[in-house]
Amino acid sequence: MENKDQSANSTFNHMRSKLSFGRMVDMAAEMGMDNPLFRCHERAAKATTLIEGREYINFSTYDYLDINTHPEITEAVTATAKVYGTSAGASRLVGGERPQHRLLEKALADFYEVEDCIIYVSGHATNVSTLGYLFGKRDVIFQDGLAHNSLLQGARLAGAARFTYAHNDCDALEKMLAEKRHEFKHAIIVTEGLFSMDGNIPDLPRIIALKKRYNCMLLVDEAHSFGILGQTGRGVREYFGINPRDVDMWMSTMSKTLCGCGGFICGSHELIDFLKYGSPGFVYSVGMPPVIAQACLTALDILKREPERVHKLQKISQFFLHYAQSKGLDTGQAQGYAVVPVIIGNSWVTGFLSQALFKRGIYVMPISFPAVKEGTARLRFFISAAHEEEHVIKAIDAIIEERPNAEAIVDKYKQEHPDVFTDY
Repeated sequence: MENKDQSANSTFNHMRSKLSFGRMVDMAAEMGMDNPLFRCHERAAKATTLIEGREYINFSTYDYLDINTHPEITEAVTATAKVYGTSAGASRLVGGERPQHRLLEKALADFYEVEDCIIYVSGHATNVSTLGYLFGKRDVIFQDGLAHNSLLQGARLAGAARFTYAHNDCDALEKMLAEKRHEFKHAIIVTEGLFSMDGNIPDLPRIIALKKRYNCMLLVDEAHSFGILGQTGRGVREYFGINPRDVDMWMSTMSKTLCGCGGFICGSHELIDFLKYGSPGFVYSVGMPPVIAQACLTALDILKREPERVHKLQKISQFFLHYAQSKGLDTGQAQGYAVVPVIIGNSWVTGFLSQALFKRGIYVMPISFPAVKEGTARLRFFISAAHEEEHVIKAIDAIIEERPNAEAIVDKYKQEHPDVFTDY
């Protein structure tokens, strides 16, 4: 006989999914829109990619510096795998470390010119576990309005008070600090070096001044600015020319510029030691596979000796931004560094536009609510040093040509189904 509690629980899960993303997917299919998610790529995703035997211009890769598949990395990983296999085997705390772990952490700390570093097996977990472990109920977290989900989840886990200031609005942050900081024991400001949805940069010098004035810590998430900003790719600190020790925690992922996986925190030796002995995402998780650590270490070596990759990325990103703007497209607050959105507005139009581009051999993902605010759906372009101007021109020109068709599809469906159509 079926357990009633199990049945109710199963029904609830099904209902919950149908009321969220599943409903949108079903409705999109009804309108004739393919699901663009989870497409299977049949080779490394570079400036172009292969899907079901067809080549596409690819604007959905984190391989910003065109380092993934570099022969030096392949050789280093192969040699490492022969000695250490593909797993660290256990948590580094109890199962021991491998040379690659220590070498990578030292190299990253040296790159940031700070004392120490800790590497986690997940970029998302890096923020969640670090914030969740360091802060508690007597503390407060001030977060940018467009802070990444991992920062938000870390703040929730901490149980600290949370205040969100308007995106990149230092006046709003200062007002919030003046009103609230004195009520709490410890405080931290969290922001990003380059915002992943809008492609813009915070006023870090002013944020540092505020953190000093109000006795706060500061975490800068450089997932999309590490290797991208500055003359040598040293990130937002090089972009502004600031002292790296003015930031308490430099965080980044290793899945983008370093074409591996995982995340890290760079900072003082005292802080990193504290995290290594207590941060749940480090202590209770298996260590990073030595082959991944070696891949990231080799990629970092390539970045340091070949700054021309950074320059090429910056040049093609600026070309993308200016060409899109010259065609009248809305690029929001993007500053032309690796991430450039083309804001369409309506989520359904954005989805159909992405589908039309896909049919023309251009792979770019639509981003809509709840990932971004209602009415700001966009095509998010990730630019790589591997891209050429012809790739950019073809994509932008295709948007101009296909947008009216996408709008017409949505308008027609709205007229035919006025009672069921919902804008997302």
